[in-house]
Amino acid sequence: MFTIILIWRAFECATRRENPSPTPKANIIRVNGAGCRRLDAVTLRFACLSKNNTNPAYEGARIGASLVAERLGAKVTHYVPENPDDVAQQAELLQKAIASLPDAILISPAHPSALDGQLCQIGDIPLIYFVCNSDAVPACTFVTSNNYELAHGIADTLIEALGGSGRLVIVDGAENSPTTAPRTHGFLDAIAAHSEIHLAAQYCGEYQKKDARRGMIELLDQGVEFEGVLVANDFMALGVIEALEAAGRDVPAVGINATPDAIQALQERRLLATASFNAMAMACIAAEAAYRIVIGEDVPKIIELPVETVDRSNCARWNLPYEERPLPEWGEVVGD
Repeated sequence: MFTIILIWRAFECATRRENPSPTPKANIIRVNGAGCRRLDAVTLRFACLSKNNTNPAYEGARIGASLVAERLGAKVTHYVPENPDDVAQQAELLQKAIASLPDAILISPAHPSALDGQLCQIGDIPLIYFVCNSDAVPACTFVTSNNYELAHGIADTLIEALGGSGRLVIVDGAENSPTTAPRTHGFLDAIAAHSEIHLAAQYCGEYQKKDARRGMIELLDQGVEFEGVLVANDFMALGVIEALEAAGRDVPAVGINATPDAIQALQERRLLATASFNAMAMACIAAEAAYRIVIGEDVPKIIELPVETVDRSNCARWNLPYEERPLPEWGEVVGD
């Protein structure tokens, strides 16, 4: 009997996510001068849960979600764990967000399954994932990019710069993060595709600058020899670069995210390249998706943003703080 109850609850949770009830506030709408549909006389409230306040990529995500929501006449309340990627803290914040009865919840889960119990308690509140998701608890939509392809692509950039031969170090992201495994697989497959490229070492940087810097210092102290570094995000890449520079080593490194600090490092020739896994754009599209869902529009179940390799040849348009970066247009990303 207990097993039947669990299965039924999981079915109920999935059904609610597939068919959220429209918010009553959404009944009164108008079209503003810019062509955006906007609620009149009411303000929608969105809850946005990101994974940490240390990685600049999530700072960009929070800025983007707030800017798009403001443009649409909505308001975002942000919930961020004090400890980076802390699953227990994010679970508590999710409970708090649910209790506030927002019109929609946007979340980048810190773990692919540990929050499933709380996510199933959301009820009829529209749920939108960005960057990361839970496979077991479906949402109205998931805004992401292809982590495997971007990692493979940025690895190819480094391998080409090395002339197709050399020893590489991989710096992985946090073990619990859903983005870590596909990025690692992308790095490893790119290495495997080149007979003269070899893996010299691999360690976990937890997606944090200090952890990546500490790990690189340990490798250097151990006398590990290598010619390049594949790093699973820009925040860690900057820590790796600091450790290499302190040791007097000039070794090319690549990262992922195209954060403002990484773009500066590109221009200073300290970073070779980065892949534009654009958390800000994902949160922007997630906020607009939430708005469209609330007013009763259909949105795609998965919205995959394109990724490009950013290096010194094309980094000029990325060389802006998050507050000044252009916001993605729904029609260009999703279609009309």
